[in-house]
Amino acid sequence: MSQPAGGPVAAMERHQVAVYAGAMAVGALVGWAVPEAGPGLGHAINPVLAVLLYVTFLQVPAAELIRSLRAGRFLAAALVVNFAVVPLVVAAMFVFLPDDRAVRMGVLLVLLAPCVDYVIVFAGLAGGNARRLLAATPLLLIAQMVLLPLFLLLFMGSELADIIEAGPFAEAFIVLIVVPLTLAWLAQVLTVRRPAARRVVDAAGTAMVPLMAATLFTVVASQVPKLDDSLADVARVVPFYVLFLAVMAFAGRAVARLFRLDVPDGRALVFTGATRNSLVVLPLALALPDHLAVAAVVVVTQTLVEVVGMVIYVRAIPRLLPTR
Repeated sequence: MSQPAGGPVAAMERHQVAVYAGAMAVGALVGWAVPEAGPGLGHAINPVLAVLLYVTFLQVPAAELIRSLRAGRFLAAALVVNFAVVPLVVAAMFVFLPDDRAVRMGVLLVLLAPCVDYVIVFAGLAGGNARRLLAATPLLLIAQMVLLPLFLLLFMGSELADIIEAGPFAEAFIVLIVVPLTLAWLAQVLTVRRPAARRVVDAAGTAMVPLMAATLFTVVASQVPKLDDSLADVARVVPFYVLFLAVMAFAGRAVARLFRLDVPDGRALVFTGATRNSLVVLPLALALPDHLAVAAVVVVTQTLVEVVGMVIYVRAIPRLLPTR
């Protein structure tokens, strides 16, 4: 992602944890104090989220897909850690989650999908091979789109048909994921021959933090009035998110050693196993029926926990995987 050297946008990049926490706190306050604003803010979610996802997908280089296939060992390790190890870790935690279908659905949506955006920045800050991770992101994105429905069916079983209405779910997937992804990759094609397009794409990358903050505010403010008696259950998933980050640090290191990755690749692998794709799965959570609206807040809660966790990871992972 493009990161400007100075100015307010750069300041937001440096203090993004505080920015996200502040956006969620203000959103929660607005949702609690002015609950009647919830429906109006709810209508703003999709436009804000569509722009955010478009900018996010601009950072996922379609041209790197072929290159990622050449890094066979790293790519195999990334697929194993994200689509074999992570589901096993989630399965171990699943039986201990609050017995609320909306909460469980939100946890599954967010933990079963690997991150494809700011993971690259944090991995690079920790001395991980950010370029290798960048090259792998298109395949990770495609793989999670294919496998996520299968994982949900595996975990939820026959309940899934009662939880998900196919029409709204498919519409959210197409309008808020497929369309922004297609437009973003078309924009990348234009950058090859048009320098002006490259400047626009680079400038869009600087909008990630403010767009993320706007999305968090809008989602939280619109969903808080719907919490009712589920606030305690939402709070109860926070320890599971913290535990997930702790477990995946060591699980990622184990997979890195199994595949005999060097230290930079190993650090990148740990980050891809630990960070989750809350931005991309959020539209799916928002497409759930109204009585499952808490799932969206569960997804957004993971974002805040994870961003704080990444600050710790940047310091801890170099110690867990030191340079020989």
